[in-house]
Amino acid sequence: MSIVGIAASYLLGSLSFSILMARWLKQIDIRQHGSGNAGATNTLRVLGKGPALAVFLLDVAKGVLAVLIGRWLGGGEEWAPVVCGLAAIIGHNWPVFFHFKGGKGIATTIGALAVLAIGPAAVAGAVAIAVIAISRYVSLGSLVFVVLVPAALAVFGYDAAYLWGSAVIAVLAFYRHRRNIVKLIQGTENRLGGNKKGEQHGA
Repeated sequence: MSIVGIAASYLLGSLSFSILMARWLKQIDIRQHGSGNAGATNTLRVLGKGPALAVFLLDVAKGVLAVLIGRWLGGGEEWAPVVCGLAAIIGHNWPVFFHFKGGKGIATTIGALAVLAIGPAAVAGAVAIAVIAISRYVSLGSLVFVVLVPAALAVFGYDAAYLWGSAVIAVLAFYRHRRNIVKLIQGTENRLGGNKKGEQHGA
């Protein structure tokens, strides 16, 4: 049943709402516009605030539902909801329904971690929001979030499954943001609300 839950979570994560929203509203492939990323930030750039908010909330919901699936089918095992949340993030990043070209998984990560560990996620999220508000770099705030979550989990005394799961999530986030990291170092990363062309984080 845990394997069924993991597979279901991956398929759930593979529902790329930014791609679906762009097809519905403008009959375009959002991966060919803006930053080319299938996420909420690029949806904001290409489609506007309303669609971006909808995409963000739906992507968060994927993470929430995946963890709940893990708790339902995991037989009480601590690792089951963690792996199901991770599977949804992987599905978002590499969706089977859209040729394995998806987003960067931050919104889905937020949803998964909010259910797995609301306290640590809230602390890390507050710091990340402050970083974004000050710097206007969504990518930087996203990376700060995924780095702080494992540290907060350790402080709050969570099970090792949660620590290892959050560490894997952080590695995935850094991998998906590798181009953004280069641009941050070079000072060429797009700021939230900026007009420069280039790749920016899309959750």
